[in-house]
Amino acid sequence: MRVRLCRCWKEKVIAEHVISTDRPSLLRRCYRWTLSWAEHPQAKWGLFFVALIEASVFPIPPDVLLLALALGAPRSSMRLAGICTLGSTVGSVIGYAIGMFLFASVAEPLLQFYGAMGTFNHVQELFTEWGIGLVLIAGFSPIPFKVITIAAGAFDLPFFSFLLAAIVSRGARFYLEGALMQWGGDRLRQLVDKYFEWATLSVVVLVVAGFMGLWLFR
Repeated sequence: MRVRLCRCWKEKVIAEHVISTDRPSLLRRCYRWTLSWAEHPQAKWGLFFVALIEASVFPIPPDVLLLALALGAPRSSMRLAGICTLGSTVGSVIGYAIGMFLFASVAEPLLQFYGAMGTFNHVQELFTEWGIGLVLIAGFSPIPFKVITIAAGAFDLPFFSFLLAAIVSRGARFYLEGALMQWGGDRLRQLVDKYFEWATLSVVVLVVAGFMGLWLFR
């Protein structure tokens, strides 16, 4: 069932709503690569890896892969959420280290690539005002979490406080999604299958909205 569902998911993702038939953008190629893990024999490791790199360098949130796998195996939803949380936690530590120790050589070029350098002064002000609360909020927001993890290291936020906030915010997000998948089961599968184009489009909109938010606050 999961293989058939994931194959259907991937085929629909390659529809015109998500991927261009000419030259897909970098964001769309990343999205396609993320969903390709749903059919991989080591899909759980893929979920861990996507969650890890999303918290430090990658633009696509792991939620799309978590959703694909959880819909195919609702009873494993909470375990998948745990894998996602663990990967995101490790990625958060990497992002923090990049911001603290490799800002000039790695973080700055990466943020320039994503057009996010202009947000750093604003994020610094938010850290001054909100502190750890900003990490808690960012864990649920569409703003790319990598910007927060890198900024936390660059602005020398206390590491253990940052780590705890990252675990709580990302864990709450992924476990909430996992609980919904486990509770909804077949009903959610039917809804996603029926309204799949809208579901995938909404995910893309959230990702784009996050980057637009970064651009507006430059």
